[in-house]
Amino acid sequence: MWYFTWILGVLLACAFGVINVMWLESEAGTEQRDTPRP
Repeated sequence: MWYFTWILGVLLACAFGVINVMWLESEAGTEQRDTPRP
């Protein structure tokens, strides 16, 4: 059943990538809101 472990690892890596992108987009949004406009 090595294929189950392999698929689980691939899905976990994809989920980590998606969560990382969502977090980076969230951080970029807060940086834009925190900067004062001249």
